[in-house]
Amino acid sequence: MRVPSSVVVYSIPLWTRFRGITVRDGVLLRGPAGWGEFSPFWGYDAAESAAWLRAAREAADLGWPVGVRTQIPVNVTVPAVDAATAHRIVTASGGCRTAKVKVAEPGQDVGEEIARLEAVRDALGPGGAIRIDANGAWDVDTALDRLRVLDRAAGGLEYAEQPVATVAELAAVRRATHVLIAADESIRRVEDPLAVVRAEAADIVVLKVQPLGGVRACLELAERVGLPVVVSSALETSIGLAAGIALAAALPDLPYACGLATAQLLTADVVADPLLPVGGSIPVRRPVPDDARLAATAAPAEVHGRWLERLAAVSTVGA
Repeated sequence: MRVPSSVVVYSIPLWTRFRGITVRDGVLLRGPAGWGEFSPFWGYDAAESAAWLRAAREAADLGWPVGVRTQIPVNVTVPAVDAATAHRIVTASGGCRTAKVKVAEPGQDVGEEIARLEAVRDALGPGGAIRIDANGAWDVDTALDRLRVLDRAAGGLEYAEQPVATVAELAAVRRATHVLIAADESIRRVEDPLAVVRAEAADIVVLKVQPLGGVRACLELAERVGLPVVVSSALETSIGLAAGIALAAALPDLPYACGLATAQLLTADVVADPLLPVGGSIPVRRPVPDDARLAATAAPAEVHGRWLERLAAVSTVGA
Protein backbone atom coordinates (compact mmCIF):
# COMPACT_ATOMS: atom_id res chain seq x y z
CA MET A 1 0.00 0.00 0.00
CA ARG A 2 1.26 3.47 -0.87
CA VAL A 3 1.23 5.49 2.34
CA PRO A 4 -0.95 8.60 1.83
CA SER A 5 0.60 11.92 2.70
CA SER A 6 -2.15 12.54 5.22
CA VAL A 7 -4.65 10.37 7.10
CA VAL A 8 -7.42 11.91 9.21
CA VAL A 9 -10.11 10.10 11.21
CA TYR A 10 -13.39 11.94 11.79
CA SER A 11 -16.42 11.31 13.99
CA ILE A 12 -19.60 13.36 13.51
CA PRO A 13 -22.99 12.94 15.25
CA LEU A 14 -26.14 12.82 13.15
CA TRP A 15 -29.14 15.05 13.76
CA THR A 16 -31.33 11.96 14.02
CA ARG A 17 -30.87 8.20 14.00
CA PHE A 18 -30.33 6.91 10.45
CA ARG A 19 -29.55 3.38 9.27
CA GLY A 20 -29.40 2.39 12.92
CA ILE A 21 -26.55 4.77 13.80
CA THR A 22 -26.30 8.13 15.54
CA VAL A 23 -22.64 8.90 14.76
CA ARG A 24 -20.86 8.71 11.41
CA ASP A 25 -17.12 8.11 11.34
CA GLY A 26 -14.47 7.31 8.79
CA VAL A 27 -11.06 8.11 7.33
CA LEU A 28 -9.95 10.88 4.99
CA LEU A 29 -6.91 10.19 2.81
CA ARG A 30 -4.87 12.83 0.99
CA GLY A 31 -2.87 12.04 -2.13
CA PRO A 32 -1.50 13.80 -5.20
CA ALA A 33 -4.98 14.35 -6.72
CA GLY A 34 -6.65 15.55 -3.53
CA TRP A 35 -8.69 14.04 -0.72
CA GLY A 36 -10.66 10.81 -0.67
CA GLU A 37 -12.93 9.23 1.93
CA PHE A 38 -12.89 5.66 3.27
CA SER A 39 -15.92 5.08 5.46
CA PRO A 40 -17.48 1.61 5.15
CA PHE A 41 -20.08 0.97 7.83
CA TRP A 42 -18.85 -1.12 10.71
CA GLY A 43 -20.94 -4.12 9.72
CA TYR A 44 -18.88 -4.60 6.53
CA ASP A 45 -15.94 -7.01 6.63
CA ALA A 46 -12.53 -6.36 5.11
CA ALA A 47 -13.38 -8.01 1.79
CA GLU A 48 -16.50 -5.90 1.26
CA SER A 49 -14.72 -2.78 2.50
CA ALA A 50 -11.97 -3.16 -0.13
CA ALA A 51 -14.14 -1.49 -2.79
CA TRP A 52 -14.58 1.50 -0.48
CA LEU A 53 -10.81 1.81 -0.21
CA ARG A 54 -10.41 1.62 -4.00
CA ALA A 55 -12.81 4.54 -4.29
CA ALA A 56 -10.84 6.56 -1.74
CA ARG A 57 -7.57 5.82 -3.51
CA GLU A 58 -9.04 6.80 -6.86
CA ALA A 59 -10.06 10.17 -5.42
CA ALA A 60 -6.70 10.75 -3.72
CA ASP A 61 -4.40 9.40 -6.42
CA LEU A 62 -6.17 9.89 -9.78
CA GLY A 63 -9.05 12.31 -9.43
CA TRP A 64 -12.17 11.91 -11.58
CA PRO A 65 -13.26 12.22 -15.22
CA VAL A 66 -14.47 15.60 -16.46
CA GLY A 67 -18.23 15.96 -16.18
CA VAL A 68 -20.85 16.99 -18.73
CA ARG A 69 -22.99 19.10 -16.36
CA THR A 70 -22.31 21.71 -13.68
CA GLN A 71 -25.37 21.28 -11.43
CA ILE A 72 -26.75 18.09 -9.89
CA PRO A 73 -30.44 18.01 -8.89
CA VAL A 74 -30.80 16.26 -5.54
CA ASN A 75 -33.44 14.85 -3.24
CA VAL A 76 -33.88 15.59 0.43
CA THR A 77 -33.58 12.45 2.56
CA VAL A 78 -36.24 11.96 5.24
CA PRO A 79 -35.31 9.42 7.92
CA ALA A 80 -37.91 7.35 9.77
CA VAL A 81 -39.04 10.34 11.84
CA ASP A 82 -42.44 11.56 12.99
CA ALA A 83 -44.66 13.50 10.60
CA ALA A 84 -43.93 16.94 12.05
CA THR A 85 -40.18 16.39 11.83
CA ALA A 86 -40.50 15.07 8.28
CA HIS A 87 -42.36 18.23 7.29
CA ARG A 88 -39.64 20.43 8.81
CA ILE A 89 -36.86 18.50 7.07
CA VAL A 90 -38.46 18.97 3.66
CA THR A 91 -39.24 22.66 4.11
CA ALA A 92 -35.64 23.29 5.26
CA SER A 93 -34.07 21.22 2.45
CA GLY A 94 -32.64 24.00 0.32
CA GLY A 95 -35.35 23.94 -2.30
CA CYS A 96 -35.38 20.21 -3.06
CA ARG A 97 -38.41 19.19 -5.13
CA THR A 98 -37.84 15.47 -4.59
CA ALA A 99 -37.91 13.62 -1.26
CA LYS A 100 -36.61 10.15 -0.45
CA VAL A 101 -38.51 8.81 2.55
CA LYS A 102 -37.30 5.91 4.67
CA VAL A 103 -39.90 3.25 5.44
CA ALA A 104 -39.92 -0.27 6.94
CA GLU A 105 -38.24 0.97 10.13
CA PRO A 106 -38.23 -1.74 12.84
CA GLY A 107 -40.77 -0.95 15.53
CA GLN A 108 -42.87 1.35 13.35
CA ASP A 109 -46.22 0.54 11.76
CA VAL A 110 -47.82 1.49 8.47
CA GLY A 111 -49.80 4.27 10.12
CA GLU A 112 -46.57 6.09 10.96
CA GLU A 113 -45.36 5.64 7.38
CA ILE A 114 -48.62 7.02 6.00
CA ALA A 115 -48.41 10.05 8.27
CA ARG A 116 -44.78 10.66 7.26
CA LEU A 117 -45.58 10.50 3.56
CA GLU A 118 -48.62 12.73 3.89
CA ALA A 119 -46.49 15.30 5.73
CA VAL A 120 -43.82 15.15 3.02
CA ARG A 121 -46.45 15.60 0.31
CA ASP A 122 -47.86 18.60 2.15
CA ALA A 123 -44.39 20.15 2.43
CA LEU A 124 -43.50 19.51 -1.22
CA GLY A 125 -46.85 20.43 -2.69
CA PRO A 126 -48.51 18.62 -5.60
CA GLY A 127 -45.60 19.10 -8.01
CA GLY A 128 -42.91 17.43 -5.94
CA ALA A 129 -41.68 13.85 -6.36
CA ILE A 130 -41.65 11.29 -3.53
CA ARG A 131 -39.68 8.07 -3.52
CA ILE A 132 -39.44 5.52 -0.70
CA ASP A 133 -36.64 3.24 0.46
CA ALA A 134 -37.32 0.03 2.40
CA ASN A 135 -33.73 -1.31 2.35
CA GLY A 136 -34.99 -4.77 1.38
CA ALA A 137 -37.01 -5.21 4.57
CA TRP A 138 -40.29 -6.55 3.14
CA ASP A 139 -41.34 -9.87 1.67
CA VAL A 140 -43.19 -9.83 -1.66
CA ASP A 141 -46.72 -9.85 -0.24
CA THR A 142 -45.93 -7.14 2.31
CA ALA A 143 -44.23 -5.04 -0.35
CA LEU A 144 -47.21 -5.18 -2.68
CA ASP A 145 -49.60 -4.32 0.13
CA ARG A 146 -47.46 -1.43 1.39
CA LEU A 147 -46.84 -0.06 -2.09
CA ARG A 148 -50.59 0.20 -2.71
CA VAL A 149 -51.12 2.01 0.59
CA LEU A 150 -48.06 4.26 0.46
CA ASP A 151 -48.51 5.16 -3.18
CA ARG A 152 -51.93 6.51 -2.24
CA ALA A 153 -50.62 8.29 0.88
CA ALA A 154 -47.88 9.99 -1.14
CA GLY A 155 -50.23 11.08 -3.89
CA GLY A 156 -48.18 8.93 -6.24
CA LEU A 157 -44.70 7.48 -5.76
CA GLU A 158 -41.88 8.27 -8.14
CA TYR A 159 -40.40 4.86 -7.35
CA ALA A 160 -39.73 2.39 -4.55
CA GLU A 161 -36.10 1.58 -3.76
CA GLN A 162 -35.22 -2.00 -2.82
CA PRO A 163 -38.62 -2.96 -1.37
CA VAL A 164 -37.48 -6.60 -1.05
CA ALA A 165 -34.13 -8.25 -0.58
CA THR A 166 -33.46 -10.59 -3.51
CA VAL A 167 -33.39 -10.18 -7.26
CA ALA A 168 -36.10 -12.81 -7.68
CA GLU A 169 -38.32 -10.97 -5.22
CA LEU A 170 -37.67 -7.65 -6.94
CA ALA A 171 -38.73 -9.17 -10.25
CA ALA A 172 -41.92 -10.53 -8.68
CA VAL A 173 -42.81 -7.18 -7.17
CA ARG A 174 -42.05 -5.30 -10.39
CA ARG A 175 -44.36 -7.60 -12.36
CA ALA A 176 -47.22 -7.00 -9.92
CA THR A 177 -47.16 -3.23 -9.38
CA HIS A 178 -47.32 -0.06 -11.45
CA VAL A 179 -44.81 1.63 -9.10
CA LEU A 180 -41.33 1.83 -10.61
CA ILE A 181 -38.73 -0.29 -8.80
CA ALA A 182 -35.16 0.80 -8.07
CA ALA A 183 -32.38 -1.62 -7.14
CA ASP A 184 -29.73 -0.60 -4.61
CA GLU A 185 -28.47 -3.46 -2.44
CA SER A 186 -29.13 -5.85 -5.33
CA ILE A 187 -26.53 -3.91 -7.31
CA ARG A 188 -23.87 -3.01 -4.75
CA ARG A 189 -23.92 -6.00 -2.36
CA VAL A 190 -23.92 -8.89 -4.82
CA GLU A 191 -21.28 -10.62 -6.92
CA ASP A 192 -23.29 -10.22 -10.12
CA PRO A 193 -25.01 -6.82 -10.40
CA LEU A 194 -26.20 -7.64 -13.93
CA ALA A 195 -28.52 -10.32 -12.51
CA VAL A 196 -31.01 -7.48 -11.93
CA VAL A 197 -31.01 -6.71 -15.65
CA ARG A 198 -31.34 -10.32 -16.77
CA ALA A 199 -34.29 -10.86 -14.43
CA GLU A 200 -35.93 -7.59 -15.50
CA ALA A 201 -36.15 -6.85 -11.80
CA ALA A 202 -35.74 -3.06 -11.81
CA ASP A 203 -36.57 0.07 -13.74
CA ILE A 204 -33.80 2.13 -12.14
CA VAL A 205 -30.44 1.39 -10.51
CA VAL A 206 -28.94 3.23 -7.57
CA LEU A 207 -25.17 3.61 -7.71
CA LYS A 208 -22.98 4.58 -4.76
CA VAL A 209 -19.36 5.40 -5.45
CA GLN A 210 -17.63 4.01 -2.36
CA PRO A 211 -19.34 0.59 -2.22
CA LEU A 212 -18.81 0.09 -5.96
CA GLY A 213 -15.12 0.97 -6.02
CA GLY A 214 -14.94 4.46 -7.47
CA VAL A 215 -16.32 6.83 -10.08
CA ARG A 216 -14.79 5.02 -13.05
CA ALA A 217 -16.10 1.67 -11.86
CA CYS A 218 -19.59 3.15 -11.54
CA LEU A 219 -19.47 4.67 -15.01
CA GLU A 220 -18.47 1.31 -16.46
CA LEU A 221 -21.24 -0.46 -14.52
CA ALA A 222 -23.84 2.11 -15.60
CA GLU A 223 -22.94 1.48 -19.24
CA ARG A 224 -23.23 -2.28 -18.81
CA VAL A 225 -26.52 -2.12 -16.92
CA GLY A 226 -28.16 0.23 -19.42
CA LEU A 227 -30.90 1.43 -17.03
CA PRO A 228 -31.54 4.95 -15.69
CA VAL A 229 -29.17 5.77 -12.82
CA VAL A 230 -29.71 7.56 -9.53
CA VAL A 231 -26.44 8.42 -7.79
CA SER A 232 -26.72 8.19 -4.03
CA SER A 233 -24.42 8.71 -1.08
CA ALA A 234 -23.18 6.37 1.62
CA LEU A 235 -23.77 9.02 4.29
CA GLU A 236 -20.33 10.57 3.83
CA THR A 237 -18.83 13.92 4.63
CA SER A 238 -18.55 16.42 1.77
CA ILE A 239 -15.23 14.79 0.84
CA GLY A 240 -16.98 11.52 0.03
CA LEU A 241 -20.01 13.30 -1.44
CA ALA A 242 -17.75 15.05 -3.95
CA ALA A 243 -17.10 11.66 -5.57
CA GLY A 244 -20.84 11.11 -5.97
CA ILE A 245 -21.19 14.58 -7.45
CA ALA A 246 -18.39 13.77 -9.90
CA LEU A 247 -20.14 10.56 -10.94
CA ALA A 248 -23.48 12.34 -11.43
CA ALA A 249 -21.72 15.02 -13.44
CA ALA A 250 -20.05 12.47 -15.73
CA LEU A 251 -23.05 10.26 -16.54
CA PRO A 252 -24.35 10.76 -20.10
CA ASP A 253 -27.93 11.01 -18.83
CA LEU A 254 -29.30 11.97 -15.41
CA PRO A 255 -33.10 11.68 -15.53
CA TYR A 256 -33.71 11.65 -11.76
CA ALA A 257 -32.65 13.74 -8.79
CA CYS A 258 -29.72 12.18 -6.93
CA GLY A 259 -29.45 11.22 -3.27
CA LEU A 260 -26.43 13.42 -2.60
CA ALA A 261 -27.83 15.99 -0.15
CA THR A 262 -27.06 13.82 2.88
CA ALA A 263 -24.60 16.29 4.42
CA GLN A 264 -27.85 17.73 5.80
CA LEU A 265 -28.04 14.69 8.10
CA LEU A 266 -24.69 15.49 9.77
CA THR A 267 -24.37 17.99 12.62
CA ALA A 268 -21.00 19.14 11.26
CA ASP A 269 -18.68 18.62 8.31
CA VAL A 270 -14.94 18.52 7.63
CA VAL A 271 -15.06 21.39 5.12
CA ALA A 272 -15.96 25.04 5.53
CA ASP A 273 -18.28 24.98 2.51
CA PRO A 274 -20.27 21.71 2.64
CA LEU A 275 -21.98 20.26 -0.39
CA LEU A 276 -25.51 21.40 0.38
CA PRO A 277 -28.38 22.07 -2.02
CA VAL A 278 -29.43 25.52 -3.15
CA GLY A 279 -32.57 25.68 -5.23
CA GLY A 280 -32.72 21.89 -5.18
CA SER A 281 -29.29 21.38 -6.79
CA ILE A 282 -25.66 21.07 -5.75
CA PRO A 283 -23.00 22.66 -7.97
CA VAL A 284 -20.24 20.39 -9.25
CA ARG A 285 -17.20 21.24 -7.17
CA ARG A 286 -14.65 19.61 -4.90
CA PRO A 287 -14.32 21.17 -1.45
CA VAL A 288 -11.21 20.58 0.64
CA PRO A 289 -10.96 19.92 4.38
CA ASP A 290 -10.66 22.90 6.68
CA ASP A 291 -8.16 22.69 9.54
CA ALA A 292 -10.59 24.07 12.10
CA ARG A 293 -13.33 21.65 11.00
CA LEU A 294 -10.92 18.73 11.06
CA ALA A 295 -9.99 19.61 14.62
CA ALA A 296 -13.62 19.96 15.66
CA THR A 297 -14.63 16.61 14.11
CA ALA A 298 -11.53 14.61 15.10
CA ALA A 299 -12.39 11.14 16.34
CA PRO A 300 -11.65 10.14 19.94
CA ALA A 301 -8.43 8.22 20.41
CA GLU A 302 -10.13 4.82 20.65
CA VAL A 303 -12.12 5.38 17.45
CA HIS A 304 -9.03 6.76 15.71
CA GLY A 305 -7.09 3.63 16.58
CA ARG A 306 -9.87 1.30 15.39
CA TRP A 307 -10.00 3.03 12.02
CA LEU A 308 -6.26 2.88 11.50
CA GLU A 309 -6.35 -0.85 12.28
CA ARG A 310 -9.24 -1.29 9.88
CA LEU A 311 -7.49 0.67 7.15
CA ALA A 312 -4.40 -1.51 7.53
CA ALA A 313 -6.48 -4.71 7.42
CA VAL A 314 -8.46 -3.69 4.34
CA SER A 315 -5.26 -2.59 2.59
CA THR A 316 -4.05 -6.19 2.65
CA VAL A 317 -7.12 -7.57 0.84
CA GLY A 318 -6.04 -8.77 -2.58
CA ALA A 319 -2.44 -7.77 -1.92
